[in-house]
Amino acid sequence: MGLLSILRKLKSTPDQEVRILLLGLDNGGKTTLLKQLASEDITHITPTQGFNIKSVQSQGFKLNVWDIGGQRKIRPYWRNYFENTDILIYVIDSADRKRFEETGQELAELLDEEKLSGVPVLVFANKQDLLTAAPASEIAEGLNLHTIRDRVWQIQSCSALTGEGVQDGMNWVCKSVNAKRK
Repeated sequence: MGLLSILRKLKSTPDQEVRILLLGLDNGGKTTLLKQLASEDITHITPTQGFNIKSVQSQGFKLNVWDIGGQRKIRPYWRNYFENTDILIYVIDSADRKRFEETGQELAELLDEEKLSGVPVLVFANKQDLLTAAPASEIAEGLNLHTIRDRVWQIQSCSALTGEGVQDGMNWVCKSVNAKRK
């Protein structure tokens, strides 16, 4: 098999598509994270009234990321997007300690959803660039992540604003998809 036929074969295998659901409370940083992944301008972001979808290429995958608004009135509609989700990314504002209980309840409800059963979860402990941010370990403990037994999970410190930690989280996403599809 010559180099040309190898290249043709590689070109003929399109990127595997991965459906990612990006959820979390309002003002957690979901849209900033999505724009950071897509290398888009993050200077003017407004609350999401519905959803945003972006496709991002990463490590041979076409990541179709669904960013759904997190306002309380929108959350009941989250379930309309659960079907065929490969990865759940849950974004938490690490500096908004007053809402840790609320975000924990929302995450627990998501993990109990039948349509998300067994779906790997990445928790982004966002806004780590702020001095008041709780460390990822404290958030993991507060959310009782260590009790999750029915799926793989990861918590990743990040700052959607600076981009720090975002790629590490996405590397975990790609590894998890690879492991799940084998």
